[in-house]
Amino acid sequence: MARSEGARWTTYGRVALVVLLTAVAVLNCTMILDGRSLVAAVAVAVLAGSALLVRPWQPTAQLAVTAAALWWGWPLLTLLGVALFDLAAHRRARMAVGCAVVALGGNLLGPPATSLWTPDRYAAAVFLPLLAVVGGLWLGNRRRLFQALAADVEHLRIEGALREDAARSAERSRIAMEMHDVLAHRLSLLALHSGVLSTRTDTLPAPVVERLRLLRTTSTEALADLRDVLGALRGPGAGDRLTPVITEVDDLVEQARAAGQNVEMTTDGRPDQAPTTHRLAAYRIVQEALTNARKHAAGADVTVRVGYRPPVTVIEVTNTAGTPITDGVASGYGLVGLRERVTALGGQLRAGPSGAGTWLLTAHIPHRAVTGRDGGSS
Repeated sequence: MARSEGARWTTYGRVALVVLLTAVAVLNCTMILDGRSLVAAVAVAVLAGSALLVRPWQPTAQLAVTAAALWWGWPLLTLLGVALFDLAAHRRARMAVGCAVVALGGNLLGPPATSLWTPDRYAAAVFLPLLAVVGGLWLGNRRRLFQALAADVEHLRIEGALREDAARSAERSRIAMEMHDVLAHRLSLLALHSGVLSTRTDTLPAPVVERLRLLRTTSTEALADLRDVLGALRGPGAGDRLTPVITEVDDLVEQARAAGQNVEMTTDGRPDQAPTTHRLAAYRIVQEALTNARKHAAGADVTVRVGYRPPVTVIEVTNTAGTPITDGVASGYGLVGLRERVTALGGQLRAGPSGAGTWLLTAHIPHRAVTGRDGGSS
């Protein structure tokens, strides 16, 4: 909107300038000509100004003004400057220089009354076309530079939006894969136990045996469907793995300490007091926070606090200032994926400086009893 408004006012300004210079050309004609020469010169000036207004960006208009200035030199000098400016501004610098040479050189053969080569006029005849060409080149390059910068900014905006979408999609895929591991494990246990019970037909009533067989068949089919729908996310053959990937935060912190990172951890409650989805989210949040601390604050002290107790799971990771690793390549979109995960669970995630040179990453995820969602407790 602002760009189109600016372009419109630029057009209005150019029209006003051409009209004003046409009026100046007519006034010059009335001052130095009379009779038929005056009528012809005024007609040529009006036609030249009209050409610059009707076809402002076409070289035919500038060539027509050049031809007119070749004979009626002095009165049309200002309109010639506009024509040369237009040519130079639109990457026609050679044509602009050629038109200036033709107009100034050909004017030597024109009427003495309109000649540019009198002692009181030749300075303006040289410097005005030169100034018009230089000004056109400057303005044209400036306009093209702004257009290139605007295109780069728009490209970066679109690229950033696409990267954020990719980060969100990747996090959704990660969540789906984790759910595949967890649910597949539980469905396999359900199928196993119902199968064991259904083999004891001699000690169970017939209706119970029939229900157990139905339960085993349904759980087996559900397991197969789960493999088909979500197992493909891990690639060929990955859907056959049924062990759950639920690594607790304690193990992650121990790995960080073993790698030389200074990490202090506080836990409120037991992991089994929170739904499985919360435990997976806590693992991913702490993993991302520790990774960012290693990249951007090497050697910093990191404090991790995880609260599993209802009604809300709380994850807080704080790190002090450290030495950033300049040779690391950071995507900058890890937090986008974490925010997508936490939002999907009905929670909130915040990250930013917390004062005194520290950085805080915190997440609050309500339990199922509060949100009414199926969190899938473990």
